[in-house]
Amino acid sequence: MKFQLITLLGIKVDRDVYEVILPTADGEIAVFPGHEPLVSIAVPGAIAVRYTKGDADSKLDYFAISGGVIEISQESLKVLVDEADSGEDIVEAETKAALERALKMRDSAKDQVELEKAAQLVDRHAVRLKVADLRRRHRR
Repeated sequence: MKFQLITLLGIKVDRDVYEVILPTADGEIAVFPGHEPLVSIAVPGAIAVRYTKGDADSKLDYFAISGGVIEISQESLKVLVDEADSGEDIVEAETKAALERALKMRDSAKDQVELEKAAQLVDRHAVRLKVADLRRRHRR
């Protein structure tokens, strides 16, 4: 099945895959070739991609997303998001520090706008840490 992960900056992934696990508003779903057509909302979380049927979990690729839209047909899967960070690109120490800054920002927010911005940053960095952890654990 053709998988496209498209961000505001362009196409992040465009290739044939066997399985993609996606975070949706109703929980995680796994998409395989021949999946029933579906349009859904992607929530902040981790996307896991298995490129071929025989690939072990250690070969999964992970992407942190901030939410978006999912379009599934029997031949293809498109995920449209604002941003997607590959597990390989995430530096865990930097992301932990960014999460700590976002938590402090949230705790000291003076109005609803600052609170919402801080909450978005907390969610973003928490998802990035989750993806870094998944990648580290499965590469062992």
